[in-house]
Formats: sequence, structure tokens, C-alpha cells
Amino acid sequence: MKTGLILEGGAHRAIYTAGVLDVFLENDIHFDGVIGVSAGAIHGGSFVSEQYGRNIAYTLKFAGDRRYMSFYSLLTTGNLVGEEFCYHELPEKYFPFDHQTFENSKTRFYVTCSNLITGKAEYIECDELRTKMAYLRASASMPFVSQITSIDGLKLLDGGICDSIPLQAFQSMGYDRCVVVQTRAAGYQKHKNKLSWLGHIIYRHYPEFVRAIENRHIMYNQELDYIEKQVSAHKAFSIRPSRNIPISHMEKNKKIIRNVYELGRADAQNALPDMQKFLHICE
Repeated sequence: MKTGLILEGGAHRAIYTAGVLDVFLENDIHFDGVIGVSAGAIHGGSFVSEQYGRNIAYTLKFAGDRRYMSFYSLLTTGNLVGEEFCYHELPEKYFPFDHQTFENSKTRFYVTCSNLITGKAEYIECDELRTKMAYLRASASMPFVSQITSIDGLKLLDGGICDSIPLQAFQSMGYDRCVVVQTRAAGYQKHKNKLSWLGHIIYRHYPEFVRAIENRHIMYNQELDYIEKQVSAHKAFSIRPSRNIPISHMEKNKKIIRNVYELGRADAQNALPDMQKFLHICE
């Protein structure tokens, strides 16, 4: 039986996930496989490299920095999230990514990307990130405010468009005892994106991807239903915010960011005994 960890995205909202993952590291909890979507993939990478506190540290330091995530970056580079700064300077200079620990880990790491040609999700295993960082960037490249990533013959963007919480996909890959970290509180339902009409203009050459954008709210709500059923059947375990998270995608208020991170820590600590039983850690 293989254990799996599924990490939802959500831009700065996913700093909640960083809090959860730091509690896992504190308690020496690891998984056979980790799959992340968008910001969930970013935080998942630091989890596999066992870099406790890294995600919250750089988020607090660079929140509001125009090189990190800003309309200035969008206007000057075509990417809301600065590619050169976030995927080169930050992990190489300011908060070095521990490639050695990542590569030596027994955990298999996957990122979820959306394929513009097929309109389907791609689940890409990254056994290293020295040369595969582009897949991580693609997974976190939000549509409308990011350039398309072209790599290995694929055209990719934010994995959340085609599979926001890939529990079912990970189960089909053999991870049959899964923990899902969600970034929306119970009761949330996604509505159709009011800007989805832009997809017909910006991505007019990719009709299947446009269809995925149009139907994302349907897909997302169906995944929420599936997770609830799997949790009720004791086939999955979910950790999600115990209250609504008042944080924006481009949050600059460091107190708000810290509070959301601490909520993730608190929720993970409260869930820890039941999760350990679910994973059979305490047997």
C-alpha cells in the first residue's frame, strides 16, 4: 500500500499548505508520492527537499516585491510571477533549494500541468529540478497573466485549470492511501470565472483548453464531491482550512500571510492523531 500526498494550489492562499507541510516535517511524516498543483507544487518541492520554514520565509521576505509577483512584472516580462527572479535568483541565491536532498529522497514527486493542445492534465514526474524547474513553473503559471511554457513538445500552463485536486488521478497511479491538503474551507463551491470569455480570445488557437477554462468550476466542484466521498469511505484523509481564509492571490500584508500559515500549522496539528491512524503510522 502506497501513501500519497495531494497539494491544491491557490497562489498566496496556499501558504496555508506551507504551514501544514512544516508540521509534517516536524513530525517526520513522509509519503511515497507527492503531487502538487500550481502553488501546491511549489510548496511540495520544499517539502520533499525537507527545507522546514523555507516557503514562509521567502514569502514573507518578498511579498510586495515587484520582482516576485506584480503587475510591473506582468507588463515588463509577460508574467505576473517573475520568472527570472522566482525560478532562478530566489532558489539559487536568496533561499537556495536543496537539490541534493530532493534527489536523494525516496518520495516520488509529480507536478500537474494543463496541456493546451489536449485540454487535459499532465502529471509529470520530476526526479530532479535542476533541469526540470520549467515544469514546476508551468504548473504555477496562471492563465491570462503568464506566458505559455513550451517544453518537450508540450504547451503548458497552470495545472489547476484541468485538474485542481488530482486525488483520483493519484489513486489511479497506485497511491491508495492519500492525504489531501485543500486550500478552501468546507462549504466552498466554485462559480464560473467571469473572465472566462477572455479565453476565447487569448487562447483561440487552443479550443480544448478554452473548453477546460469554461468548465473549470464544474470540474472543481465534482472533485470536491469525490474527495468528500473518499473521506467518508476512509479511502482518503483531508486537511482543509477550519475557517475561511481572507487572503488575496497577490497578498502583500505580511500579517495576513503569517496568520494563514499559522492556521495551516494549527489545523495540521489538530488533525495529526487521526491522520497518523489513517496512515497506520501508529500501528
